[in-house]
Amino acid sequence: MIRRTAFHVIPLVAALMVAGLSACQPAAANDAQALPAPTVDAPKTTAAGEQTAVLAGGCFWGIEAVFEHVKGVHKVVAGFSGGAADTAHYDEVSDGNTGHAESVRVQFDPAKVSYGQLLQVFFSVALDPTELNRQGPDSGTQYRSVVFYGNDEQKKIATGYIAQLTAAKSFPAPIVTQVVPLKAFYPAESYHQHYFSEHPDNPYIVINDAPKVANLQKLFPTLYQPEQQVVDVQLH
Repeated sequence: MIRRTAFHVIPLVAALMVAGLSACQPAAANDAQALPAPTVDAPKTTAAGEQTAVLAGGCFWGIEAVFEHVKGVHKVVAGFSGGAADTAHYDEVSDGNTGHAESVRVQFDPAKVSYGQLLQVFFSVALDPTELNRQGPDSGTQYRSVVFYGNDEQKKIATGYIAQLTAAKSFPAPIVTQVVPLKAFYPAESYHQHYFSEHPDNPYIVINDAPKVANLQKLFPTLYQPEQQVVDVQLH
């Protein structure tokens, strides 16, 4: 496990560390593929409104960046889910003993993008769902992949999509992404919010996260938006 805040202090050493670690991992970002759309999905609505998805798949910087570039998404917040409120702090979560996973809360317009489409993007470009308790250079249960469903419909879509991808043998190894009920989501500290756009030259971002956004643009051009408005986050 690496505490990513260290990259602010010694960027050259950090770049070498991350590059070395990344060389030991599967080239998931380069192997990204546009997976088929879910056969079970929520119908798009014509009524104005907003829905929420909570997803975890490794470092929340990259997951947040991907969904901030998806059309129909209004707001993305980096945070923690799966543990208790009093341990929802980066330094504690980084120890891997809190039960939390680094997560993102995605607020979206279901008239413009469906929950199933968000999952299609998630599994296609945001993570490697076959990695257990890790993503790329980051290891620990806090980096596990999880779909935190907010209702029965989301659960049905998520479990159905994983079953669909499994039956199609879309990945060379079993999908280990968990599908569990959402109990609570806790926003992370302010310096973690919109980290991709605020620190585009950070070695970790360049090596691990920029390829995810590039793959989103390449594989889902009709869903891609160049920029997302940054919104101030009210922390708990």
